[in-house]
Amino acid sequence: MTTVVTPNIHQLFDLTGKVALITGASRGIGEAIARAYAATGAKVALSSRKQEGVDKIAEQIIAAGGTALAVAAHTGDATAVQTLVARTVEHFGGIDILVNNAATNPHFGPIMTAEESHWDKILDVNVKGYFRLAQACAPHMRQRGGGKIINMASVAGKMPQLGMGIYCVSKAAVLMLTEVLASELAADNIQVNAIAPGFIKTAFSRAIWDNPALHDSVTQSIPQQRLGSTDELVGMALYLASPASSFTTGATIVIDGGQLLHNV
Repeated sequence: MTTVVTPNIHQLFDLTGKVALITGASRGIGEAIARAYAATGAKVALSSRKQEGVDKIAEQIIAAGGTALAVAAHTGDATAVQTLVARTVEHFGGIDILVNNAATNPHFGPIMTAEESHWDKILDVNVKGYFRLAQACAPHMRQRGGGKIINMASVAGKMPQLGMGIYCVSKAAVLMLTEVLASELAADNIQVNAIAPGFIKTAFSRAIWDNPALHDSVTQSIPQQRLGSTDELVGMALYLASPASSFTTGATIVIDGGQLLHNV
């Protein structure tokens, strides 16, 4: 008689003892993910450009019984990235999970009006920044027998978004970077995946949802007729960081209320 072993669901999604580094963690998606990881047992290193932003979130996580470290770092600065990773390892002893979430978009308008400086800044943070963190964290993950890298992409990487041309190009690059890293790091038991959100109501997207005309135009393109919330991304971020996703790598999971379906 064959014995069927039922997995312990809590263990599948338990991050106890894991160390997670989250960039862009002072607000929005990064903050929500950091809080969720801490609530499920992870020690979280929070990073953003401004120290006071991550200090506040770290203090709140600690007050709630979690473990957190706040480190200011600009992911467009290679030296700052190395310092961020070194401080995380020194404080927590290693790194198991990386969430590449920090992003920028200083240009809004037709792509033909963009300047070289816009390209440089967007690609340096949104693409090279992700690579820098992955390159710096992977050796520490290998030492611990494996790890998880989660890249925050966007539906903008799969379809053009009005006025956001360079940002779209950068997020398309993130999708391919995810697949390349997944392929190259699979032998090290490091799973690399991407989440591609649609329009999520955060400070980053304020220019859209705070403008009634833009808000209505956007929601009309989404079958669910609304913007998403950061809480609606947390479940997938937890899955991709946990043992439950041990056979998932190189994937891009779209969470967009059906927006891409509307534009097929």
